[in-house]
Amino acid sequence: MPFDHPSPHVIGLEAEARDIDAYDHVNNAVYLTWLDRAAWSHSAALGVPLERCVAMRRGMAALRTEIDFVRAALQGDHVRVATWIADSDGRLRVERRFQVVRAADGVTLARARTEYVCINLDSGRAVRMPELFARAYVVTD
Repeated sequence: MPFDHPSPHVIGLEAEARDIDAYDHVNNAVYLTWLDRAAWSHSAALGVPLERCVAMRRGMAALRTEIDFVRAALQGDHVRVATWIADSDGRLRVERRFQVVRAADGVTLARARTEYVCINLDSGRAVRMPELFARAYVVTD
């Protein structure tokens, strides 16, 4: 696959009938769900699964997401959603990049970036990352 980064974390998904909008392509909102699934899969692979976040009462909350839609995904398309950590200050913020590629032909369908901030799950306020997060969310090449 022609990914923008040499070692992304990749998950496979299929565009299902419920994902299709009135224009007969995958609705833009579905891409957010796909990005979220890839991010959680990657976090778990890095040793920060959802259950651990809940137990610690800390989490990385999306602050801003930008998506560039390049081509439309259609019902039945198998896609590969790649993600990687593009930046981290090791204290409060992490930037994650994404690339959505159609598996059949390797065409990039979308690129995205999300800025996250560490929050206290009880108060919703920004807090310093636990050491576990700081060690897991690092830029790798």
